[in-house]
Amino acid sequence: MEKSATKNLHVLYVEDDDVARENGIEYLENYFDHVHAASDAFEGLKLYREVHPEIIITDIQMPKLNGLEFIKQIRKENKETQIIVISAYSDTTYLLQAIELQLVKYLIKPVQESAFKEALRQCIESIHHKDSNIINLPENTYFDTYNQTLVRDGDIVALRTKELQILSLLLKYKNRYVTYSEIENHVWRESAMSNDALKTLMKNLKAKLPPNLISNLSGTGYKIEC
Repeated sequence: MEKSATKNLHVLYVEDDDVARENGIEYLENYFDHVHAASDAFEGLKLYREVHPEIIITDIQMPKLNGLEFIKQIRKENKETQIIVISAYSDTTYLLQAIELQLVKYLIKPVQESAFKEALRQCIESIHHKDSNIINLPENTYFDTYNQTLVRDGDIVALRTKELQILSLLLKYKNRYVTYSEIENHVWRESAMSNDALKTLMKNLKAKLPPNLISNLSGTGYKIEC
């Protein structure tokens, strides 16, 4: 896998075993710049909603909430996230349940590196095949998702960090309203988001985009239609 194909992808790794989790993080960081780890499914759900990873790798047997229930919750919110399960269970019951959840791979421990790498390759191929890296916008404007650049009339438009983060989020979920809560989790993360700060950010971002591209629904959030 070439890092140029993975540099802007986010991976979430959910594993309750500390040693396995650390080893997994170390391996994944060879290929991905954005690796997020959780020690249980509840922490995994929290991170999922904060960073919106394109790829999730999870164990099945975990405390509090098992991996299959975790994936079911993810699938209620997103049908397109690429999911790999790593499990000690080879039981047919688990396999059948997993198939229904549209997994990329169900890998049995101990996992061979070649099998794991192939599963990651399939995830990346699916992501790139499904989505062009170019999102065309009105008035000779487009956004390059892989290079994270906004281009207008052939020139790169300079975006501040939060402007880029919110534009990427709105385009990722284009044609539906992205809620204030989602924006706060993705852009402000651990900090509190004030209404004035959000309004100022959106005003500055809109000035760099074609007119009327971003719409607002009071009490709900913002949307880009394209």
